[in-house]
Amino acid sequence: MGYCHCASCRSWSAGPVNAFTLWKPENVKVTRGAGQVGHFQKTPMSDRQFCTACGGHVMTHHPPLGLTDVYAATIPTLDFKPGVHVNYAETALPMKDGLPKFKDFPSEFGGSGEMVPE
Repeated sequence: MGYCHCASCRSWSAGPVNAFTLWKPENVKVTRGAGQVGHFQKTPMSDRQFCTACGGHVMTHHPPLGLTDVYAATIPTLDFKPGVHVNYAETALPMKDGLPKFKDFPSEFGGSGEMVPE
């Protein structure tokens, strides 16, 4: 769990930062309205999913990483405990919370792994 500060996530979430939770795809299940989930393949890395009835953002599959990002706000019972900031070099909302801040992504996810100061 963490925060993404990239311009793409900010635009998609309509906010200055996007709170994410990462899951193995087999651990993600749409329990209501599965037939109303639309898709938009923004990049080979990101298959965005949204509700075709209300337009709400639901999740993004990241096939190359084998992970699904379920937006923290879509899980009302989730005890959100962020552990990291990614794409902090693009931040529009500096956050001084003591969490690690990656310039882009950790190297395990194809980024530089470079950290930036708060």
